[in-house]
Amino acid sequence: MDFQPGKLGVLPREIKGLWGILFSPLLHGSLDHIISNSIPFMVLSTSMFYFYEKVAVRSFVMIYFLSGIGLWLMGNLFFCGTEFNRSCYLPHIGASGIVYGLLAFLFWNGIFRRSMQSIVIALIVTVLYSGYFAGIAPNAKEGNISWEGHLLGAIMGIFTAFYFKDELEDTEIESMRDIYADEDTSRNTPFLPVDIFEKTKAQRLAELQAARIAAERAAFLAAQNKSIDNKDIWTSDDTLE
Repeated sequence: MDFQPGKLGVLPREIKGLWGILFSPLLHGSLDHIISNSIPFMVLSTSMFYFYEKVAVRSFVMIYFLSGIGLWLMGNLFFCGTEFNRSCYLPHIGASGIVYGLLAFLFWNGIFRRSMQSIVIALIVTVLYSGYFAGIAPNAKEGNISWEGHLLGAIMGIFTAFYFKDELEDTEIESMRDIYADEDTSRNTPFLPVDIFEKTKAQRLAELQAARIAAERAAFLAAQNKSIDNKDIWTSDDTLE
C-alpha cells in the first residue's frame, strides 16, 4: 500500500491533524520538495546554532512547534491553496514553514538586537534569500505551495527573535562594549567648544578681539626681547601701531 504523507500532515482545526504539528516538517511530497527545503534548512539552522548558541535550541523548538500550531489554527481559514475558499480540506506537509521561521529569526535579530554581528548576519540572509519573501503570499502559479505555512512560520520566527532579543551572545556584548567605549572617548575630546552655541555674536567678537590683541602683544614682546639680545637701543618712536 502506498504511503500518503498528507495523512500525517497538518490538517487545520481537525483533531487528527494535530499529529501534523509534530510530523509534517519531516514529510515531503517529492524528492524535489526535499531538496528545495533541505539546503536552506541546513544553512539557516547551522547559522542559528553557530551565531546564537545561547538561544539556539530553545528558538528552534519554539519555531518548530509554534509554526505548526499556528498553521493548525489558521491554515485554510480563508484560502484553499491560492483560491479564496473557506470550505477546504487540505493538509500541509514539508519543512518550509520552519525554513521561513529560521530565515525570519536571523533577519529580525539584526533589527531587535542591533549588534554588529546580528546586523551583518541579517544583511547576508537578505542577500542570499531575498527571493523567499515572495513565498509568503498566494501565487496562482504555485497552487500547491503552502504559502500559509510560510507566512505563519515567518511570523513565529519574528516572535521568537523578539522573545530572545535581550539574551545577547558574548561576542555581541564585546562588540557593543567596544562601540560604546569609542563613543565615550570621542565625547571626552569635543571637536568644538562645548559652549560655542551658547555665546552671543558680541561675545564671540570680543573673544576674537582679545585674541588679536594678545597675539600682537606677544609679537611685540618677542621683537623687544630680540632687540635686547642684539643690544639695540629703542627710541621713543619705536612703537607698534
